[in-house]
Amino acid sequence: MKVRLVRTPTSRDCLVRGKRRERDACRKAHGVASRGIDQMETGTIPIDELSGGLDLYRTLESGQTYCWRRSDGAMYTETPPGEAWYYTVVDGSPIRVRTTDRTLEWQSPIDAESLVRRLLRLDDDLEAIEAASPDDPLLTEAYEAHSGMRLVEDPPFECLVSFICSAQMRVSRIHSMVSTLAREYGTPLEWNDETYHSFPTPAQLATATEAELRDLGLGYRAPYVVRTAEMVADGEAHPADARDLEYESAREYLTRFVGVGDKVADCVLLFSLDFDEAVPLDTWIKSAIEEHYPECSQNGYAATSRAIREELGGQHAGYAQTYLFHHLRTGA
Repeated sequence: MKVRLVRTPTSRDCLVRGKRRERDACRKAHGVASRGIDQMETGTIPIDELSGGLDLYRTLESGQTYCWRRSDGAMYTETPPGEAWYYTVVDGSPIRVRTTDRTLEWQSPIDAESLVRRLLRLDDDLEAIEAASPDDPLLTEAYEAHSGMRLVEDPPFECLVSFICSAQMRVSRIHSMVSTLAREYGTPLEWNDETYHSFPTPAQLATATEAELRDLGLGYRAPYVVRTAEMVADGEAHPADARDLEYESAREYLTRFVGVGDKVADCVLLFSLDFDEAVPLDTWIKSAIEEHYPECSQNGYAATSRAIREELGGQHAGYAQTYLFHHLRTGA
């Protein structure tokens, strides 16, 4: 329902104002960290010591994640980062990473090496995953063309909201939406002479109104985001709870969130909750399956999902599909 500006306040106007007051109070309570962030921890991780290496650009700009940003502002413009930093905020701490001279550098106010390793899944044995993949010429070509691309492990709530926003959107537009939510509703953090914005907590995002989110460009996704934030903030459900379930039960669990179908659920399972067998099926991927793996094109999402998972090796089918369909999309 849209909020109309009228001379006489309606009950809806009062509700909107109440949510705005709640949001302002939430921002005040969770605003710029009173302790200040003046600490600087740094570290390096040799890329040659990682099984299968690391291609940071392809990892963070292949459509898996919308939680990272780039210091040059050129993320998702098909422009390699050069020496620009990628950055995100996790649990109130900014983290910056970049690759130079076969080395992954990181900076943060905390000792973030273990967190960086988890977020970028640096401990995954890419060589073993590739070796265990089916003997498929197209898949082999994809692994060779995009060597070092890893899956990510984004925070569950941020990942869930990101992919709710993804429906019928280009990756650059999705990234812009998620960045806007962080800027408008997240906590600003001053560090290293820069201002970073954490993605809003469920409680912070639940203070948004549908009208506000529509004004920010979320369109029909606005009520989905508000209701999902309310569900998590109220303890009704949390995406992280799916982690302990069997794969198909976990996918079904995630569809309880408003605006989440099987494809969005599979994205959250694969890019946040370590279900490496998940294969998200959007319209483009279904068309690619029909062309390259026609025997896997079945009636219904679940049947096609099972067939392509088996075709791509089962346990690490999500890794295989990430390489395969990125290769087909980019033609590189």
